[in-house]
Amino acid sequence: MKLKILDITSEKSELLEVSDKLLKLKVNHKLIKQVIDWQLNHSKPRSAKTKQRNEIKGSTKKIVAQKGSGGARHSSRKAPIFVGGGVAHGPKGSNYKIKKINKKIRKLALAQTISKKNNDKQLYILADVKKEIKKTKEFNSFLNKNKINEVIIVSDNETHKNIYKSARNIKNLKLINDQGTNIFDLFKYKNVIFTSSSIKKLENRILNEKN
Repeated sequence: MKLKILDITSEKSELLEVSDKLLKLKVNHKLIKQVIDWQLNHSKPRSAKTKQRNEIKGSTKKIVAQKGSGGARHSSRKAPIFVGGGVAHGPKGSNYKIKKINKKIRKLALAQTISKKNNDKQLYILADVKKEIKKTKEFNSFLNKNKINEVIIVSDNETHKNIYKSARNIKNLKLINDQGTNIFDLFKYKNVIFTSSSIKKLENRILNEKN
């Protein structure tokens, strides 16, 4: 499929060929949600931890006789039912296990996310920026001209360097390197802009089984 290339510094329009395996996939929302949950669990490690019964310091002596007291049987004050005792089924900190999702599934979910953006007409291609753009006004004018807002820009290293100063202060805009492309950010923002180089790198990464 051919996509129109937008250019900040020129009015000329060119087309970029991108594989249908990246732009025309059937979207499985359940799969995408599964990968987003996995990503969020990785970004927010569980650090909360409570002490269990065997981790509480103190005597293990029975607090009342086993029989003859007329009440329920108890062991030590470390039991969860007593103040100062251990916590039953509490969080265990770093022992929290995150369900693994293999790389092939993550690639598929990412490709489907890009296909959804393309289907919803929220995917744009920006020509690689070879010269630094310092003024926010100039970059903002480009976005307004193309009616693009609430956007994440996935760029190659050179473009990232050349548009960083002009894009960093624009509201509801996020700029990331192509190596950091992830489903959560793509869904968080309404529109997505890939530079010509970044979309081709991503295409190669997703379609190449060895990557």
